[in-house]
Amino acid sequence: MKEVKISELLIGLLLSRCLREMTRVGLGVLAVVVLACALGARADGSDHKYKEGDHVPLYANKVGPFHNPSETYRYYDLPFCAPEHPKDKREALGEVLNGDRLVDAPYELNFKEDKNSKILCEKTLTKEQVAKLRDAVAKDYYFQMYYDDLPLWGFLGKLDKDKEQGDAKYLLFKHIHFDIMYNNDRVIEINVQTDPNVAVDITEDKEIPVEFSYSVTWKKTDIPFEKRMEKYSKSSSMPQHLEIHWFSIINSCVTVLLLTGFLATILMRVLKNDFIKYSHEDESLEDQEETGWKYIHGDVFRFPQQKSLFAAIIGSGTQLLALAIFIFLLAIVGVFYPYNRGALFTALVVIYALTSGIAGYTATSFYLQLEGTNWVRNLILTGCLFCGPLFLTFSFLNTVAIAYSATAALPFGTIIVIILIWALVTSPLLVLGGIAGKNSNTEFQAPCRTTKYPREIPQLPWYRSTIPQMAMAGFLPFSAIYIELYYIFASIWGHKIYTIYSILFIVFIILIIVTAFVTVALTYFQLAVEDHEWWWRSVLCGGSTGIFIFFYCIYYYHARSDMSGFMQTSFFFGYMTCVCYGFFLMLGTVGFRASLLFVRHIYRSIKCE
Repeated sequence: MKEVKISELLIGLLLSRCLREMTRVGLGVLAVVVLACALGARADGSDHKYKEGDHVPLYANKVGPFHNPSETYRYYDLPFCAPEHPKDKREALGEVLNGDRLVDAPYELNFKEDKNSKILCEKTLTKEQVAKLRDAVAKDYYFQMYYDDLPLWGFLGKLDKDKEQGDAKYLLFKHIHFDIMYNNDRVIEINVQTDPNVAVDITEDKEIPVEFSYSVTWKKTDIPFEKRMEKYSKSSSMPQHLEIHWFSIINSCVTVLLLTGFLATILMRVLKNDFIKYSHEDESLEDQEETGWKYIHGDVFRFPQQKSLFAAIIGSGTQLLALAIFIFLLAIVGVFYPYNRGALFTALVVIYALTSGIAGYTATSFYLQLEGTNWVRNLILTGCLFCGPLFLTFSFLNTVAIAYSATAALPFGTIIVIILIWALVTSPLLVLGGIAGKNSNTEFQAPCRTTKYPREIPQLPWYRSTIPQMAMAGFLPFSAIYIELYYIFASIWGHKIYTIYSILFIVFIILIIVTAFVTVALTYFQLAVEDHEWWWRSVLCGGSTGIFIFFYCIYYYHARSDMSGFMQTSFFFGYMTCVCYGFFLMLGTVGFRASLLFVRHIYRSIKCE
């Protein structure tokens, strides 16, 4: 027996040593990720310094309907002028996930070289090409390019409607003017202008000869190179100004905090009266039965049903909370500056992989505290609880993107990279975290003994059932964030820019605090009516804000956006469902943890017989 104990002790010490080393390595990898995200588009090694006449890289990215941000296609899918041998730019993982497909553009914009009506190419558009371009103009197609890592946009054409006759002309712009600003040997700003007067009519299905041309004008500016991205922080791409309503946000937060404070005051007064009543040793049994929550002290710490699923939710929710905090920290330090291509997606993939050990440790240790026996099955469930639905959603949406030949369809090589990250990083860390949780030997600390048989729950009114309680629990936290949700949605599913991450982080903290307090309050009211099945209720009430966010997604799609088409609708609701599900797991974990602390505190403060 001693040899077995010594071997177990050695294994435990070895595992703890491995985890410490793994933590150091993880922090090192995270630092590398931060550096890679911060560098972003500068991964090509360019120092962005040029001499007069030097070639400045210009890449064409994608084209697509203006109102459908997910439905984008390769630039040369449309019959544009193309160089003889266009080369694709090598892209990072985040850029590919973002749908970027950069390729050499046909324009030559050498440093400080003005050009006036330079002919790009002459080509005769076939009937099929004319029909394709006419459909693109009808859907408000835009193009996106990158010049020295600066983004630029423009529309392909214009739909000219005659109000009197009711006719419509489809005009294709055939001349582009580049207005470029420089400071010494650096490119500072670039703008694109199209002239509707220099356009070709593509209304009819016939072969049309077109001469495409462009012009370039260079202007000197005093804006330093370090501040050239500030322009994109203040305005959106087309351009539409993004104005954060500070007063509305502060007003919303103050209202929620006042309501929270009001509920906290009431709750503390009620608890104080309960503690005074229970502190008298000569109180009668009838008095105990009147109040209720002490009366069920033998049942309140009875473990919930479906222990494995419950522990898996707590583990996954803890991991997602850690992921959100890390992302906010990176955003606050300035990693996700506007148009740092793919930085957010790279950070999400890598940090999620690195934090999988948190999910494994939390789920397994808590499952064993609940006296669970099959911890391996619990670990597998934890690993699949969020990744499983996300993988199924991705598989369906990627198939849709392939059918549409859109840039959102991931190449086979990128899918292999993601699978390798999951197999070589996420899964091993999850298993190591589970083994560490198994060897932590922590016991569930219950202030009161649990009786052998559960007490019968009395008949309760309808508004104390699960669904009404979830509705009440989700409304208050949602009211704290719904104003910010519009701007976030307009940034993710539109062409607006969101850069005020400090305010977003404050709103996130308020969301966590309000969720925790509201769940605690509802847990107390549940215990006060002698309903001791609070475990699952606290998770459902805490996570109900995710359901409110999903209903807001439906409202935003129909009332606040112009998105249309099967592909865009599938992408919007597919990925937003996964995001809302993630919020449900994360906030459900917050609600349960807060309720558990509260319940332990109040039952530790009284004498339980």
